[in-house]
Formats: sequence, C-alpha cells, structure tokens
Amino acid sequence: MKSSQPLLEVAGLQLAIGAGSNAIRPVDGVDFHLDAGETLALLGESGCGKSMTALGLMRLLPPGGRILAGSVRLAGVDLPLLTEQQMRAERGGRLGMIFQEPMTSLNPVMSIGEQIAEAVRLHDPEQASQADSRVIELLQSVGIPDPARRAAEYPHQLSGGMKQRVMIAIALAGRPRLLIADEPTTALDVTIQLQVLSLLKDLQRQTGMAVLLITHDLGVVAEMADRVAVMYAGQIVEQARVADFFAHPAHPYSQKLFQSLPGRLKRGQELAVIRGQVPSLRQTFSGCRFAERCDQVQPLCREQAPGWHELAEQQVRCHLAGQLIEQTAAASPANTAAQPADVASSGEHLLQVQGLKVHFPIRKGLLRRAVAQVRAVDGVDLQLAPGRTLALVGESGCGKTTVGKAILQLIRPTAGQISFRGQRLDGLSARGIKPYRADMQIIFQDPYASMNPRMRVLDILAEGLRAQGRAGAPAALRQRLAELLQQVGLSAEALERYPHEFSGGQRQRIAIARALALEPRLLICDEPTSALDVSVQAQILNLLKQLQQRLGLGYLFISHNIAVVAYLAHDLAVMYLGRIVEQGPVQQLLQQPRHPYTRALLEAAPVLEVGKRHQAQLQGDMPSPAAPPPGCHFHPRCPKADARCRQIYPPEQQEGERRFSCFYPEG
Repeated sequence: MKSSQPLLEVAGLQLAIGAGSNAIRPVDGVDFHLDAGETLALLGESGCGKSMTALGLMRLLPPGGRILAGSVRLAGVDLPLLTEQQMRAERGGRLGMIFQEPMTSLNPVMSIGEQIAEAVRLHDPEQASQADSRVIELLQSVGIPDPARRAAEYPHQLSGGMKQRVMIAIALAGRPRLLIADEPTTALDVTIQLQVLSLLKDLQRQTGMAVLLITHDLGVVAEMADRVAVMYAGQIVEQARVADFFAHPAHPYSQKLFQSLPGRLKRGQELAVIRGQVPSLRQTFSGCRFAERCDQVQPLCREQAPGWHELAEQQVRCHLAGQLIEQTAAASPANTAAQPADVASSGEHLLQVQGLKVHFPIRKGLLRRAVAQVRAVDGVDLQLAPGRTLALVGESGCGKTTVGKAILQLIRPTAGQISFRGQRLDGLSARGIKPYRADMQIIFQDPYASMNPRMRVLDILAEGLRAQGRAGAPAALRQRLAELLQQVGLSAEALERYPHEFSGGQRQRIAIARALALEPRLLICDEPTSALDVSVQAQILNLLKQLQQRLGLGYLFISHNIAVVAYLAHDLAVMYLGRIVEQGPVQQLLQQPRHPYTRALLEAAPVLEVGKRHQAQLQGDMPSPAAPPPGCHFHPRCPKADARCRQIYPPEQQEGERRFSCFYPEG
C-alpha cells in the first residue's frame, strides 16, 4: 500500500568525479521520487549515468567522486548529511542493492551461508542469535532448492542465476524498504531472467518494498515497472507511467530506442540507429544534450537547454514537446510491416557437422586419472549454406560456444565429422588446418577480453594477415586496414589508438573488422550483442546483415536473445545439455515450436507489452553435463514428462524441413 509521502525523494542531485577541467559530471541535476511498493525503471544507454545515480544514492562513489549538490531523502532522512558510520547502517539495512555482476560482488573465499549471515548480523540484530536459521529462510525465500546444502557452498559452485538469487538474499537480509537493482538480469538467459524478475515481483508484494530498477532492456521495463525515467548524458529527459511511455514515447531519444529494437516483423529492414555516441560528460553543455544525435534538431536546441514540459501524463525535457506526440506512431514496433519470406537455400553446404562430440575428462587423485566425462557436446548435427545465418540458442552451459570452438578446431572434437566446403577438418594437424583458418573466423562475446590491450588497432587487425603471410608492404597494409575500418563504420584514425579508447560498440566493430580482414566465408558470432545497448546492437546487426548480403558470408550466430534471432537468422537450432532438441526454419520454430524446451524459451523472452507479467514456466537449472539425467535430458524440467521420458532418449522426428526429439511434441 502506497503512502502519501514518497519513500524516496531525489532533488537536484549532482555528482562529480575528479577535479578541475577534467572533472566528469555523470549525474547533473536529477530529480525523481519513488513510493513504497512501487517500481521505477531508470532506462538509458551505457554511460548515461544510471549506475552512478545508484552509487550516489548509496554513497559508494568511486575514488575522487563526490556529491556536489542536491538531496536524497529516504523515509525523511537526508542521506548525504549522514556520517559514514550512520550511512553504513542504512546500506544493507533500509537501503539494499543488487549489483550487476554477482561474481565480482560475492567473496570467493566465503561460503554463501557465511556471506548472508554477515548481512543478518549487521542489519537485523533481532535475528543475529539465530543467523543460521535466518540464512536458510532467506535462501528458501529466493527459491534456492536444498538451502542447507547450498549455504555451505562457495560462489564458484553456483550457476549465474543462483548467484544472482544469493545477491538478492543478501540484500533482503536487512529487510530493506528500498531495493536498488542494477541491471540484475543483463547476463542471464531468458529463462533465468524470467525467474529472477518473477521472484523480485513476488518479494515486493510480500514485503511492500520499493524497487529502483536500472536497465537498458525495454522488455524488462514492460515486465517489471510501474513508472519509467529515461536518462541521457547525466539528466532525466522523460518520465511517465509505463503504459503511457510504451503507447507514445515522447522524447526523440526514447523514440529512437524503440525504433532500434530488432524482431520478427523487422526482417529485411534496416534497424534505426542513433548516430554518434553519448557525449563526454566533462564538457559544459549550452543546449540540449541530445542535439548532435537528434534527427529533429532545431537551431534553438543547440543554443538553449530545454526545460520540462507536460504532455498529458508525461514529462519531457524537449523544445519540441508539443510536436512530439504526433510523431510517436512511427516509433511503435507494432506498425512495422511484415517482410517477405526468406529465400530458400541453394542446397550447397558451406559447413556440415555430423555427430559432433566434445567430452572433457574429470580427473582425480594423485595420478590425475580420468574418472568421468563432462559431455559438453554430445552428438550435434548442423548444416549451413553460404549467405545464410544459422542461429544456435539455448541456456548458458548447454554447449553452444563449445560447438563453435570445435568447428574452428580451437577445441579438438572427441568424435564426429566437420566438413567445410567439402573438406574434412576433424583429424587435421595444426599445420593442416592452417590454410583453412583464413576462411573461418570468430567474433567473441567480449571484444575487450579478446584484444591485447598493449596493441594498437593497426596491429590487432594485421595480426591474422601476418600469420597467414598476406600482410604485404606496410603502406598497402595500412591502406587495406583503413578501408576495412571504413567498411565497419570507423575512421582510419582509429588505427593508431588502443582498445581502451573505444566504446563497447566500437570495440565490437573492431572485432568484426579483425574477423573480416582475411575475407572469410564462415563467421562464428558468439553472443556478439549480448552486452550492448539496443542502439549499439542495432548498428552491429545492420552491419552484419549488410556484410552478408554483399559478401555472401555464412553465419553461425550463437545467442540467447530471441528477438535478435527472429530478426537476423534464417534457420534455428535449439540446444539443451549438449544436444540439439529442435531445428529448422526460424519462422516455423518461432511461430509453432514442437519441443517443450523451445516453447519455454519463447515464453520466457521479454515482450514489449505492458501488463503481460507472466510467471516463469521453466523452473530449476539445467543439470550438469557431467551427470546428464537418463532418458530425455529435459525430463526433470518438462511438464509433460512421464516414465518413458525418464528411461529412453526420444528419437529424432522430421516434419518437412523441421526436426525435433520429443515423445510428446507441442501441437
């Protein structure tokens, strides 16, 4: 039940990091409020100040960070005026926080139970003498099975979803009135994401706590939030009830976010992109901060900073506020026309994979003898034609990335055949595989981790050419690399810069340029957009589509983002615990899935439909590939499973171009 007095009131909040002319102002005059029991989503691109706002509320700013001005009142108490000792009682007490990356937030040398008990003793004195029982109670409340056993385990023994649940349990230990959730589901699979979001909603109903949800995912906003505040370059530029925001986003920036979203209805179209990037927050702004990226910019926008304007139930910081509502029909994803059906494959195979297995030995004892096997990939068949995209989807740990690495022979397969353009790759020596390396390249999920931070972009791009003896003269090489950067939308001046000098989207473009340097025929894309904002994601997807059409590339696209798969892929293979459970044309599988696991993935995907708050249908985690269950691997989580499913792995069935393995397929 909401009170008349807001639980949280933030007024004129200004933060700075550093001093003098180099000072950054990541938050520059932010105002919002939050009622008890309410969820406010803080939405925007990376670098716009969302997380820094949360750290400012918690008074956990990085070194050199300080609050310049403004007030933050939690239940009437102005937090910036508290001493550090008083603030420690608030953090983890009335004010809880779930950080974006649970593995870096949990202590790797303390058991889960010890870490939760520590929070109980600090912030719930009444339960301090019964901390162990309170730990079990908290683990049960966040849906962790067998809590007594899990309490004795360490963070590395838990899955990503489990670790995020532990972070929620720690945050709940102090019985918070306000919970700040900073991108709580960004790195999670859609099934685990839905479980975490459903859990947060259930806990909110039970405890009446308010939630400040920081995200760049519009689907998560539709699923969770009551109100939304859109943040750009250190300021909030739009505030509205979620239903009004999704019906007619008012600010040009908000409209562009919607237009950037991929999906089935946009197949064949180029996604809208926001040109440029978030401006440096070191500068002093004289006009609208979005002016340089806005398609509707006027001279006034560059000369004068806009104030707040009321549009029905919305507030928008824009000079063109009166004209914006009329233009929002074009921003609605529902107005995008369906595209023609995909062209059929020519029948030629660029890549053929048959019976692929990758098993890793589990070694124990003094002599390190193999006592068991991790069946990471356990009999996979795939086919890919030139100029087409095969998407490989499934939860983390199912073996998707291992398949990609085995195809490239970065991991030696245990069994099976891999043919590239008719040539068998499995069994070739390192020297024998080298001539084929140029034709098969990979884009890794994390571009920064896959680049040498001490190498210039020029050397990063040239490395493969030099290894293949195709670099040529320095002047010609430089010209070739400059043309390559231009092909992916970057200027030649980037050649002399280092990876840390680029944004995430720019680094991913460099990774694509590196993969294209050797003019490959096959490109394996391992979650290339999973950590990107929707605007940057749109740029990368447009680029991949253009390159495929121009060069006839074949893509093996590894992902768990169903909307991206629906937009980009021609064919789809669904993987579970090392095996393909269903594959066929992407439109058929998305519109009428036959395997229960495929349906569960589709139902768990967030949708841009306010009020459609569905409960997680797929419970629990995927079993360990070191000990797969007998029979159908999916039966422990399948609502249709019976005795036969528990004993026999279902044979593959074929319906037209579609294949699936299930005794009781969906209708």
